[in-house]
Amino acid sequence: MSVRKRVLKSGKICWQVDYTDQSGKRRSKQYALQRDAKAFDVQARGQIAIGTHVADAASCTVAEAGEIWIKDGQREGLEATTITQRDQHVRLHIVPRIGGIKLSKLSTPMVEEFKDSLIDGLSRALARAVLTSFKGIIRVAQIKGLIGSNPAAAVRITKRRTETVVTVVDDDDEGEVKILGKDQIRAMLAKASEIWPLTRIVHGRWVKGVGRPERHVVMPWCPMFITTLFTGLRASELRGLTWNRVDFDNQEIKIRQRADRYGRIGPPKTATSRREVAMAPAVMAALREWRLVCPESEMDLVFPAESSRVILHTNLLNQGFKPLLVACGIEESFGYHVLRHTAASLFIEQGWQPKKIQTVMGHSSITVTYDRYGHLFPSPDDDAEAMAQMQARLLG
Repeated sequence: MSVRKRVLKSGKICWQVDYTDQSGKRRSKQYALQRDAKAFDVQARGQIAIGTHVADAASCTVAEAGEIWIKDGQREGLEATTITQRDQHVRLHIVPRIGGIKLSKLSTPMVEEFKDSLIDGLSRALARAVLTSFKGIIRVAQIKGLIGSNPAAAVRITKRRTETVVTVVDDDDEGEVKILGKDQIRAMLAKASEIWPLTRIVHGRWVKGVGRPERHVVMPWCPMFITTLFTGLRASELRGLTWNRVDFDNQEIKIRQRADRYGRIGPPKTATSRREVAMAPAVMAALREWRLVCPESEMDLVFPAESSRVILHTNLLNQGFKPLLVACGIEESFGYHVLRHTAASLFIEQGWQPKKIQTVMGHSSITVTYDRYGHLFPSPDDDAEAMAQMQARLLG
């Protein structure tokens, strides 16, 4: 490698670095200042020595790297919801802010500035999610040899101490960890069967000479509500549940698949989501009664839509859950996932250990369990007394 002074045709003076990269290709780069050229010379030498150098000409922009990241996810068979969110993060938040920068020119201060723009323009939870996506783009680019080092590795958006928001990529959006109170739960259980009979009569349009024809419509909302509350299953797991996975003899539900927001059946959310969840007596009774009227479907779904296909998540909310909240006078804008959070709180109140909670909830790791529900686990009432007892046992 060499650093030399060069006079351009325009008469402008620059400092040019000539070098051969690790693949044997000759490269050059120009700087206005000698010190910048020498700094690049030192950096490039080190990168070439370990085989991580990427020249500007061989690099791509952040926007192009984002497209590569999305296509990589498609090849890996990621769920459509995950691919959709990747596309949204890249198209709406990453490309407008930093998409035109070449990876070879990307630096940690640039990423830090990008992070600050996310925090200023988005909610903190969304900003953290977009930054995670950005880091995924850089990680894949580094693996593919499009960037030598990872300038985003040290950049983070921490949670506020009061923040309990968790971002999840599907219809089971965790959102803020809200939990129903005991009085609310009792009111909803009492009201559910009243506003959600298993079957109801629906009248069609007036037909001359016939009148208004009647038809019976089945409503799965009450057994779905009870099952969710006492098992903590995800909405997608309920929507994809089939009768052969409901084991009345062993009083358990086997989770082996789920339905995404488009109604497509696929594997559970994570490997640890494959699990068996015990059924409380109320769940057993609700599902036995429901099975007597449950319409047949080609997929043998436990909770099919009227069309016999998978119930849409929006219908689960708008036709099922929200009317129950209104009927109970609950004004909070809860999502359906509040039932899963409430179930977890009941398990913790029952004295279950964190590892058991993780297993029943199907969390990918114990860290996820603690991040979401750590504040609900009991702690000693008097930490000072606990410390004193620990000292006494140690020192006598």
